[in-house]
Amino acid sequence: MRQRTQLINAIRGHLTEYGWVAPRGTAHMTLLAEMLEDEEMASSLPAEALPMFRAMIDLLAELDKRVATLDREIARRAKEDEAARRLMTIPGIGPIAATAIVALAPPVETFAKSSDFAAWLGLAPRQHSTGGKQRLGSISKMGERTIRRLLIIGGSSVVRQAYRNGAPAGSWLERMLARKPRMLVSVALANKMARMVWALLTKKEDYRAPAVATA
Repeated sequence: MRQRTQLINAIRGHLTEYGWVAPRGTAHMTLLAEMLEDEEMASSLPAEALPMFRAMIDLLAELDKRVATLDREIARRAKEDEAARRLMTIPGIGPIAATAIVALAPPVETFAKSSDFAAWLGLAPRQHSTGGKQRLGSISKMGERTIRRLLIIGGSSVVRQAYRNGAPAGSWLERMLARKPRMLVSVALANKMARMVWALLTKKEDYRAPAVATA
């Protein structure tokens, strides 16, 4: 994925040098390939540059095929694994996050409670004392980085959807979005998701609550 992103940025950067502003985002790469076939753009680029751009687009298409193949393989393995299937019932956790948790996390029995698992992932807020009172700060970011990052990405996806379409009335997510920035809500939701992961794996149950937990 990093190689693909670097290639996209390189294509956009080189086109900018020739006065063309390419659309941002990987979703627009098909449009970019079509633009390079457009007579107006093709005629505005130096003769030696056009083959270079086309070669880069071809390489990008090949990388897309590899990514798609890998995604299918991850999805297949996730469906075949009981624990991964269970984890994918949690909103925001897909095949990649589920298989990463199964592969990288120690046995769930390692953790006495759900908050211990969240702390191991670096998703537990730091605690500090002010005037004799304990206050919660930002997350520690210590622990297993890959799973933490995937849970935050998944939490961000749920938060974006709730921000657009509205969170369930009276839910924890609705209350949080009403008073906290979206990024902070995403991290807080990732913490809740981590605790859900521990609970489901411990109890060997599926997640059956509404789209977002209200606890």
